[in-house]
Amino acid sequence: MSDTIFALATARGKAGVSVFRISGDTAFDVARILCRDLPPSRGLRLLRNSEGVVLDQAFVVTFDHGASFTGESVVEFQCHGSPAVVEAVQEALADAGARLADPGEFTRRALENECLDLSQVEGLSDLIEAETEAQRRQAFALMDGGLTQKVEGWRADLIRAAALVEATIDFADEDIPVDVTPEVSELIAGVFADLEKEIAGSFVAERVRDGFEVAIVGPPNIGKSTLLNALAGRQAAITSEIAGTTRDVIEVRMNLDGIPVTILDTAGLRETSDTIEAMGVDLARRRADMADIRIFLTEDGETDGFGIDVKAEDLVLRGKSDTAQVGGVSGKTGAGMDMMIQHVTTVLDARVAITQSAVRQRHRIAMQAATGYMDAAEQLIQIGGESELIAMELHAALHAMNSIIGRVGVEDLLDEIFASFCLGK
Repeated sequence: MSDTIFALATARGKAGVSVFRISGDTAFDVARILCRDLPPSRGLRLLRNSEGVVLDQAFVVTFDHGASFTGESVVEFQCHGSPAVVEAVQEALADAGARLADPGEFTRRALENECLDLSQVEGLSDLIEAETEAQRRQAFALMDGGLTQKVEGWRADLIRAAALVEATIDFADEDIPVDVTPEVSELIAGVFADLEKEIAGSFVAERVRDGFEVAIVGPPNIGKSTLLNALAGRQAAITSEIAGTTRDVIEVRMNLDGIPVTILDTAGLRETSDTIEAMGVDLARRRADMADIRIFLTEDGETDGFGIDVKAEDLVLRGKSDTAQVGGVSGKTGAGMDMMIQHVTTVLDARVAITQSAVRQRHRIAMQAATGYMDAAEQLIQIGGESELIAMELHAALHAMNSIIGRVGVEDLLDEIFASFCLGK
């Protein structure tokens, strides 16, 4: 029998409603201690403590075993959201025999009871943390089983391929009426192609989760910090006529058309004998190299001497261009900013469009392992290798697929994943 747990599923502080969630084998018994007459489905009830003192009037909802988020018997108390009510109900639940849930314990029970798989748990975590529309869409698709459905399809094809290969082992002394290698190769090729697309899209999907980076780079006093402040709508960076004011990388988080973006203001690029400023210049170049897009602010449109390669999707603009001239931008007057923002948004929209269902490095590593095993199996097929070895490679690929949805080899990840959840989830 599992412990019966409870937690506040809504944020603490004054609110119209606070929701307590109770889950476990004795959830209904615990709830009856507080509300005496438990409704069969939902209804208003008075909540009392062990001394019979009325704590609040709550809307009580019950979920039978197997019909709840956790898969266990669950009761929810929707109480008034004052700190006093929350504290009183929490004490009453503890007195009734339930214990306060650990972070993520409700979701962990959903995983253990096979109501969710591991990729769906990760999607739920991302959905809770989502700040932009792109993050919400991506997280919901993962939580809704988008990756799970693909993995199940790939598993089915690999199982079919392995079964065909193993049939040649079982009937090695008999004539096999059909050569199975063409079908096996076709199955491997189909899964391999799908995984290659997923792997490519996973890099962008990670950026959607964590945020794209756009670096503003250029020489000192070219208007980088003023441009950052204009984008942020506040004084995020100090501006001065003194060259070399910015020493560290200053970051501002933004939402551009539903896409999470971090704008980086970097130190002015120049040769300097100042040790601290030189460190800032080196850091600026390194962060700019890693950024998704670079906005080069220049005096004459030339980037020679910056020490940073200009890529196709980067922007090269004239800084402090206070009039609306083509190819210029000004944080002081706003000239050229709309064009600059539109360019960044268009580039990032195109990247987001190629995202698939795999959104984490863990997914990508498992898929890369699977493609390695499948490639080895196909090479064995081409040289007429032993069926036992081909089957072994296909089973290794299946094992990698299983790890994506949490069927094998992920126990060491669970504590880390669930630690990021709040108590009520």
